Amino acid sequence: MAVRSGMHQAGAATLTELLQCGIPAADQRTIPCPCGHQSHYRELRSKQILTAVGIVKVSRPYYLCLHCHSGQFPTDVEMDIENTELSPAVRRMLAVVGQDAPFNHGRQQIELLAGLDLTTKAVERNAEAIGGDIARREQEEVSRALQLDLPIIVGEPIPVIYVEMDGTGVPVVKKETEGRTGKVDGQPARTREAKLGCVFTQTTWDEEGYAIRDPDSTTYTGAIETASQFGPRIYLEAWNRGWSRAEKKVVIGDGAEWIWNIADQHFPSAIQIVDLYHAREHLWKVARLIHPNESSRQKQWVLRHQPKLDGGMIDKLVRFLRSIDASTPELAEKIRVEADYFEKNAARMQYPEFRRQHLFVGSGVIEAGCKTVIGADSNNLVCSGRSVEPTPSSPCAAAV
Repeated sequence: MAVRSGMHQAGAATLTELLQCGIPAADQRTIPCPCGHQSHYRELRSKQILTAVGIVKVSRPYYLCLHCHSGQFPTDVEMDIENTELSPAVRRMLAVVGQDAPFNHGRQQIELLAGLDLTTKAVERNAEAIGGDIARREQEEVSRALQLDLPIIVGEPIPVIYVEMDGTGVPVVKKETEGRTGKVDGQPARTREAKLGCVFTQTTWDEEGYAIRDPDSTTYTGAIETASQFGPRIYLEAWNRGWSRAEKKVVIGDGAEWIWNIADQHFPSAIQIVDLYHAREHLWKVARLIHPNESSRQKQWVLRHQPKLDGGMIDKLVRFLRSIDASTPELAEKIRVEADYFEKNAARMQYPEFRRQHLFVGSGVIEAGCKTVIGADSNNLVCSGRSVEPTPSSPCAAAV
């Protein structure tokens, strides 16, 4: 470590010598100003920059516009150190540790691994700035998608491409929930729904006919935003992954209305599938309504009626549910809601047909994403300018 420290000191001294700019030549002492006039060379000015080998001093020419009185440092722009005291390499380091660990832990990692002394706040600010820049660039791409101004992605045909979507609540600061009702009547909302989408491909299936996801083919995109805003975002991700050249296109979701609205609007040619395991959860919900606090009878009821669901006999299942003689009006209404759920999604629950096509019928990929990308550390989501509840954790606007 002592040797490393000495090498860093020598490197910083050498780098300082290299970064001493001279007085510009006579023909380079005037440059354009953004205001439309000319900026003139005034003097050499120095500032300190933290680099991968430590603190160095940069000396560069300063230009001033006599019309608008704004100054410029063209060398700062060339070296990508404009309005910052951190070199590009150090900012990359901070982005890595800031998006993957609590800020203070990231500071400790930088000190141990790179020998750089930084504050926790510096890690936080840098990570959030990079996350904000990523979000802005993504929004520009989303705007292009809305205008149908997207490049054609050339490549080999894709046998099957999948889009999966889901949402999960994340804690946010109070100002982000103003005017929003909570899940409990009379209580304010404490979370916002983070919407997450993923795209992956499938080329083959196993000996039993079950689909096999292509290795390393899954990409995620997400944000805390409305469904109307999220639709173009997930469409852009699918387009960039080769949606236009896929031979078979599939959208899988849990039955939430916003998912199918997006599917109808942005993926009208896709096969729509309700995740089988979510559908089974709805069947279990009916069992618990009919046999409360009787786990054995609930299990027997589900085993008796689940074959209708798994077999794609949704019409038969709906007729049965509507024929149940409920003991109270409240129970009848709850069962009716579940019957409506199955009836509305009947076409999306033709599981035997989907199996015959060797397609996935579960949304495990996006479920895992919600737990790892969002649930394990809700701050790792591209927040699109939203503020996540502050914790001793990572930034609210780091890349997914």
